[in-house]
Amino acid sequence: MTGLSNASLAALPADIGRPRYDRSAVTPGIVHLGVGAFHRAHQAVYVDDCLAAGETGWGIVGASLRSTDTRDALAPQDGLYTLAVRGGEGEELRVVGSILSLLVAPEDPARLLEALCLPSVRIVTLTVTEKAYLRNAAGDLDFTHADIVWDLAHHDRPKTVYGFLTEAIARRQGTAPFTVLCCDNLPANGETVRRLLLEFAGARDKKLAVHIERSIAFPSSMVDRIVPATTDADRAHIAAALGVTDAWPVRTEPFSQWVVEDRFPAGRPAWERFGVTMVDDVRPFEDMKLRLLNGSHSAIAYLGLLSGHETVADAFGDPAIRRFVHGLWAEAIPTLPGNAGLDPQAYVGKLTDRYDNPALQHRTAQIANDGSQKLPQRIVATAVEQLRRGAPVDHLTLAIAAWIAACEARGRTLDASLFTDPLDTQLAMIFAGSAADTVSQVFDRSGFASGQAERPALQRAVSAHLDTIRGTGIGAAIATVAGK
Repeated sequence: MTGLSNASLAALPADIGRPRYDRSAVTPGIVHLGVGAFHRAHQAVYVDDCLAAGETGWGIVGASLRSTDTRDALAPQDGLYTLAVRGGEGEELRVVGSILSLLVAPEDPARLLEALCLPSVRIVTLTVTEKAYLRNAAGDLDFTHADIVWDLAHHDRPKTVYGFLTEAIARRQGTAPFTVLCCDNLPANGETVRRLLLEFAGARDKKLAVHIERSIAFPSSMVDRIVPATTDADRAHIAAALGVTDAWPVRTEPFSQWVVEDRFPAGRPAWERFGVTMVDDVRPFEDMKLRLLNGSHSAIAYLGLLSGHETVADAFGDPAIRRFVHGLWAEAIPTLPGNAGLDPQAYVGKLTDRYDNPALQHRTAQIANDGSQKLPQRIVATAVEQLRRGAPVDHLTLAIAAWIAACEARGRTLDASLFTDPLDTQLAMIFAGSAADTVSQVFDRSGFASGQAERPALQRAVSAHLDTIRGTGIGAAIATVAGK
């Protein structure tokens, strides 16, 4: 079967969406670092809408900082891929054309630096995942990390997001500076990236750090769309619908939200025309998403895995887990700002519908990855705030205990390859101890609630839950919480 490409677009069935613009007339205006499925189901789609509306100066150069997989799949397809939007009313297929080219940083860092230095590039966007920011337990840049050490010594052959951004900014002096837009699930993600980049730049060249501080904008953003991993069954289904093969389509849900702080000195696409919310301060929206969606997603993942549920819809369909998630939301909602125009009850109503969508087949194991990096902002910060208020944390702390128990269970009652964590090597050495000792060491290694007065109380609550899970199972632990 013929592959998807510019040449095969015209032969697609009439009901398949496709780029309605001349791709050869599009110029690069955005470099995106971390060009995975999430980016392709979200930001790249909004940019595709803008290109179709005539804003042809905003094509995307996509770059992977590690893997060749996306480039190898999409380069033969001229950067094209299929977006499958699946909901209760059926499926809509659309070919997206906003990615003009794809690079792999380790293969040729010079090419990525050249792309970052193009005068037409005015925005650099990031979805590199939490662990790629290379923070230590205190949340600062980990200067002991081998890649950071390398980048400080090899400016023209960087490996990290900091090395690439700093070197590109250094080379662009005299050219209009680009804006750095983080789309990862980090609290105050723009300010976080700014702080970490300034730490790196200051270690390299203090004058360059001053230039970055004065000249580069780092707006924060909040991104919300569920994007399950693509399966071979997805590829076969989409190939049958298109009549051509697509090596890496993406599937997602109908819901899509993007909230962005409107600070782009060098300009930006008119994203608001296509549903993006441009705001002065993204933090309230970010907190709501992190604590209600991402927090409950992590809880569903670990409770679901321990209960034998493969997908979010299966786990959420379990009455006990469903009640637990609503209890988690009840603990998290009071920590949200009450004067920011948010409607958390309406939001969790939409989340309920989204989690019930069986068409997505969002695997709990996929969500479970990198818990030590995700839980601090999704669960731990919420629990600390609740403890300060003297309010319950039963559901929040059980979510943390479930993560520890799921990590312990790998290779025993769970498949060892289901999910991974950056702290796996360290964690494996401490699971043999008592619940209290295990939790204490996990908190030390992960930096959970580091420096917070509430940390001892948090550890005690997590330890009690872990004791229950170890002794009588996850069902009993959930039932204990539900009875309070």
